[in-house]
Amino acid sequence: MNTQKIFDSPLFGLGFRIFFALAGLSALVLIVLWNAIFKGTLSVENYFANTIWHAHEMLLGYAVAVIAGFLLTAVKNWTNKPTVTGDKLAGLALLWLYGRILPFYAGLLPDVLIALVDFAFLPALAYQLSKPILQAKHYESLGFIGLLLLMTLGNGLIHAEVLGAYENSAATGLQLIIAVIILLILVLAGRVFPFFTERGLPGTLIIKKPLLDVLSIGAAVAVFGLQLAGVSGTLLAIAAVFAVLANGARLSGWYVQRIWYVPLLWILYVGYGWVILGFILTALSAFHLVVPALALHAFTMGGIGVLTLGMMARVALGHTGRALKISNALAIAFVLINLAALFRVLLPIALPNGYNFFIYAATLSWLAAFALFMYVYAPILTGPRIDGQEG
Repeated sequence: MNTQKIFDSPLFGLGFRIFFALAGLSALVLIVLWNAIFKGTLSVENYFANTIWHAHEMLLGYAVAVIAGFLLTAVKNWTNKPTVTGDKLAGLALLWLYGRILPFYAGLLPDVLIALVDFAFLPALAYQLSKPILQAKHYESLGFIGLLLLMTLGNGLIHAEVLGAYENSAATGLQLIIAVIILLILVLAGRVFPFFTERGLPGTLIIKKPLLDVLSIGAAVAVFGLQLAGVSGTLLAIAAVFAVLANGARLSGWYVQRIWYVPLLWILYVGYGWVILGFILTALSAFHLVVPALALHAFTMGGIGVLTLGMMARVALGHTGRALKISNALAIAFVLINLAALFRVLLPIALPNGYNFFIYAATLSWLAAFALFMYVYAPILTGPRIDGQEG
């Protein structure tokens, strides 16, 4: 077999291709597995406890795959320096894949080996991204390396509990990872929302407000910092309300009514709206008016799920030379991913007796959304650019 031809395939031409494909597949496989494990119809040996595995894989499996694909592509644009491709990109993808598979070999492989393989991916990604950033002296992008290393710390805290080095550190690690992903979203939103809006709506000019950017991100840092410190009650509620106001003002400053005619735009704005709802529910949960899990899933299934699907759709079209216009099938997927969040977050508040049904409906909606994404985007991610260029 000629392995060189395999690595020369379009799938390994740029980071978004292989990692968005892996993200889409993992969004399906991980939820199917979790549903079977949660219902008790599947019992498997696992390095992680079941609930930790679910949270770990949706964050460090699915979400990190999207982040890796986006940053490996964006850093190339920001720095005008090449990022990893070909066999090296394949190796990085395999490292991510082994991290997903090896936990099911608990008992056959040493726990330390399983932990090291999973732990190694984020530092390896940070290393590969730091090279073009440093070569181009694009030092403002080093902040993303810092966020990846913070996520590495969170992953280390999870493994530390599983390996018995610390007690109750996994919950802190998961909190830290969620916080970092949301902060990463907020930072990237400031870079891409105005640009995407102006590109998607000709004649539109978005006025950037750096002070509001700082306040929005700073308020989010305050909320997550208080949570990590174990602080709740009035102080957390005040910080969360400020985060709602700052991020709401920031989003409204970018908002143009015409986005509702462009699915690639409204999906991003609605995704940001789920993040803001997460802060609202955080304020309510600080006074025990709603359970914290609802705020958690507003951030994760709503904010992370909706925004990552929208970003993958937009980035893959732009970087394969296609028109920035989605099919009807993907527009339906955008509706379905929001329905999944609606079923998981809002409807249980209004109709708590229907909780089990809503979980089932959220699961089906999520799976249908990503099945449509993979159906539409598998040929795009695995085929060459239609304009004949590299990437």
